[in-house]
Amino acid sequence: MRIGFIGLGSMGVGMSANLIKGGHEVTVWNRTASVAEPLKAQGAKVAASPAEAVQGAEVVHNMLANDAAVREVILGSVLPVLAEGTIHVNHATISVALAQELAETHKARGVGFVSAPVFGRPEVAAAGQLNLLASGAPADVARVQPLLELLAAKVWPMGDDPIRAVVVKIGGNFLIGAAIESMAEAAALTRAHGVDAKDFLEVMQNTLFPAPVYKIYGGMIAADRYEPAGFKLSLGFKDVGLARAAAETKRVPMPVASVLHDAMLESLNRGDGDLDWAGLARVAAARANLKG
Repeated sequence: MRIGFIGLGSMGVGMSANLIKGGHEVTVWNRTASVAEPLKAQGAKVAASPAEAVQGAEVVHNMLANDAAVREVILGSVLPVLAEGTIHVNHATISVALAQELAETHKARGVGFVSAPVFGRPEVAAAGQLNLLASGAPADVARVQPLLELLAAKVWPMGDDPIRAVVVKIGGNFLIGAAIESMAEAAALTRAHGVDAKDFLEVMQNTLFPAPVYKIYGGMIAADRYEPAGFKLSLGFKDVGLARAAAETKRVPMPVASVLHDAMLESLNRGDGDLDWAGLARVAAARANLKG
């Protein structure tokens, strides 16, 4: 297929590379053009603009940072030039409100829209082992299913409504953030009583919580190592905000989300926004007057 891929951050590079490996004709665009050079060496065409990247494309993927970027690039530059019958696959974590707007604007132009946010870090994306959510019109999802399978260990169908995949992604990221905050607070507690965070978290990772989230982020907390960031704390803060906004529209109380929001805001005020979001542990340690 002829594919346009918009947004080559830490996730998008690996995802677009897997589409190239799958034998597809991929044209990429990124705001910082130099990021695309390794993909060019793998056979990708590099476009000078988003509109150029999607010219003649049968399917367009995007992995942009937030609502503002999706609104600017997709609604402002890409959608107006897409041919009828093209399918746009959105991998970005966006608000429920924007997902609804995208679904409506795409339908009005005769362009398919598939919500396909992902769970996984950059190394997982590069390996083509993401867990990928997919919702949208069944015919659109079926058409892009072979492409999604190049990106994912498993594609999780979420039904016909594009909003469904978006809200599952938002809920999942909230759970990850809550797990990090809980580990951070528990590690501060044990450290205050003389137990090294590594010793405490090793027990948790191998008994009560033998799950990837606890192993990956617990390991980072134990080592007090938050760079390079697989997922920046500033993006985690954005996603907790999306969860709170989605909850408010349905009057769903989320008191833990409010606590997490404030902890992340405190971390951002410390200048930690570019750290991996496991860096929340530094706020928990600072509150307890623990060094390091």
